[in-house]
Amino acid sequence: MENYQQAKNELLTICRSLSDWIEQARLLPGVSMEALGQWRRTCQEVERQLSSEIIRVAVVGAIKSGKSTFVNSLLMGDYLMRGAGVITSIVTRIRTGPRLNATLYFKSWDEINEEIVNALVLFPAAGGGFNNDRFDIRNSQQRMALQKTLSALTTDEWITNDTRNINSVLLTCYLKGYETVKEIIGSNTKTLRYSNETFSEHRKFVGNDSLAVYLKDIELEIPTGALDFNIEIADCQGSDSSNPLHITMIQDYLLRAHLLVYVISSRTGLRQGDIKFLAMIKKMRILDNTLFILNCDLSEHESLEELNRLIAQLREELSSIRPNPEIYTISALYNLFKTHNDNLPVKDQRRFEQWEKETELVEVSDRNTVWFETEFRKKVTQDRTALFFINNIERLGVMISAMTHWTRLQEEIFTRDSNSAAEILHKIQQHRIRMDSIRTMIRSTLDGATQKIKAELKADINQFFDIRYGEIMVDLIEVIRNFKGSTAEHKERIETSGFSNTLYLVFRDFKQVVDTHISETIAPRIARFTLGVENRIREYLESIGAPFAGMAREALLEYNSNMVKFGISIDPENTGQIELPSLDAIKTMAGLSVPPPGAVMNYSIRIRTEATLRLGFYSATKILKRLLKKPVQNQMEEAVLALRYGIERMKKQTQTSIVSHFKNYRENLKFQYFFRLVDAVSDALYKVLNDQFQASDTDLSKMVELVNTQQIDRRQVLKTLNSMINTARKIEKDIQDLQHQLNLWRTKRN
Repeated sequence: MENYQQAKNELLTICRSLSDWIEQARLLPGVSMEALGQWRRTCQEVERQLSSEIIRVAVVGAIKSGKSTFVNSLLMGDYLMRGAGVITSIVTRIRTGPRLNATLYFKSWDEINEEIVNALVLFPAAGGGFNNDRFDIRNSQQRMALQKTLSALTTDEWITNDTRNINSVLLTCYLKGYETVKEIIGSNTKTLRYSNETFSEHRKFVGNDSLAVYLKDIELEIPTGALDFNIEIADCQGSDSSNPLHITMIQDYLLRAHLLVYVISSRTGLRQGDIKFLAMIKKMRILDNTLFILNCDLSEHESLEELNRLIAQLREELSSIRPNPEIYTISALYNLFKTHNDNLPVKDQRRFEQWEKETELVEVSDRNTVWFETEFRKKVTQDRTALFFINNIERLGVMISAMTHWTRLQEEIFTRDSNSAAEILHKIQQHRIRMDSIRTMIRSTLDGATQKIKAELKADINQFFDIRYGEIMVDLIEVIRNFKGSTAEHKERIETSGFSNTLYLVFRDFKQVVDTHISETIAPRIARFTLGVENRIREYLESIGAPFAGMAREALLEYNSNMVKFGISIDPENTGQIELPSLDAIKTMAGLSVPPPGAVMNYSIRIRTEATLRLGFYSATKILKRLLKKPVQNQMEEAVLALRYGIERMKKQTQTSIVSHFKNYRENLKFQYFFRLVDAVSDALYKVLNDQFQASDTDLSKMVELVNTQQIDRRQVLKTLNSMINTARKIEKDIQDLQHQLNLWRTKRN
């Protein structure tokens, strides 16, 4: 067993053989279609799972840590844009494909304008010639007015916490990129593809902030043997991005990822932003399955001793967050150069030749590269893929056992006299009555259990999001209420920027505080809560179904003892318990996904524009009008009082909006995700339990009737049945061989 694709191909071949067998069985006279229909559905489900099962690997790390270079080195080619801009608002997903292909998914006009409107909340646009609440970037006059307003912004309005203001940068990028993309964007999501010779054209979007901002998603397909077809690598934005929305986008992918690779630059070591981000994903309970890469810049280190000191320091720092961290010291750029050193530009060729002289450092990188690749393969194959195959092979193993037994029963009916055939039919019908009773009991019990757990989950979800006592809302409301700002700073801003601009600056700072709290504290708590609920659903329903597995086995043993008398017994070992599919597989089959953490960042859409909020500041405006008749000193005092009043109104309005927004998010999470997941797990468990009845559940009454009335050609039917038995035995051997190969594969990788 070399890789995932080989195992997948063999399993698909088995599924096709089973489907062909089922089609042949349909042609037999007097056949009950119930069992055949169930077997056909099982084959179809396995094939769908094989086509949809994806192992997601997220490559994360701080800005300029070398994430894209590292991914390129994994892919053994310079496919991703290295050194892409900080503002890039997408996660680049890479899969193996038959040819080079880049698919770019663009936002719609409505999505673009909605983002702009959110960025314009309380924007100092009075007299600017555009309506914040109904801004449309396609309107040339509004674009010109916005450009004029942006050009007039002061340094304070451009800078937030020593970095460029998110909203100002976003608006600027949209304006700069408009002319290039205006013919591409439409009323719905549009796609653009670059293949083979034009593949590199996608880089102009990923590496250009003013074009990347228009992208909703990007997927690359690369013909490389470095990745199995079921693996997706995601090159994420910098974990130290100053944009809280970027962090929640990364969180969204991390919640779907099965493995994290965290890249740390040896030039900078572990920075405060790294520690902050790692602590956040630890809160999300997804840090355990993480591999750490110390991306070694061979030009930065004087000796191996100096590098070893850095490694020891990094291990010590990481241990406070993740005990016994797995750290691999690798030079991603050296590995990338090594894959195609014959075609390097002159400058890179010189660097590569110089690095090769650093034999000790290169040996460390080479050795760690081998270790990493071995562990990486182990985690994405043995730990995930093998378990995925085992579940499906178990299902097909039980199914082929049932099909073989079913065929032998048909054969027995055709070779016996009418009395003996009637006796077999009587025993089978008695058994079917019992099986139907167990089925009804299982379905009824599971239906009752789903209603019970839904009621419990409803109470728990409501409590978690409760405004007065809930874990997240109490903290969030406290953050809102505690925001005040500096009076001295307010005075200085009013003097330099005026009241309206100061109001915008205060709102900008306030929103940054709220958004940061949501992305760094609230979203991880929601993620942790979600994972806990998912596991609870599975464990609860599995505990409900466990006794029925025992009942099914007892019924099969009783059935077998009856069939022994007729010389057509079954092997109980081949009808054993099947494991419930993974939650990932169940969610994929049901089309379920968690509402992304980023959804909770859209609360400000309810605080539409300066005009809307100014209704709340009406009293403050009246106070300001009276300032003209007072001394300058009193004017400033009154202005500060008015600003404080405005801040309180702003906080109250924001709190109301956030409470309403989280209420909607809670209901969406509850009804569109958790409750549907309960139903999906319940249905999957019922199918698993029902699969165990297949070997003994068949209706032969129609066939016995045909035999008794001699309406069929026994010789021809027996010939067909004999051929089908031989085919079933061959398929059964193929399944056993695949199971054996898979076990050897797992043992080898251990």
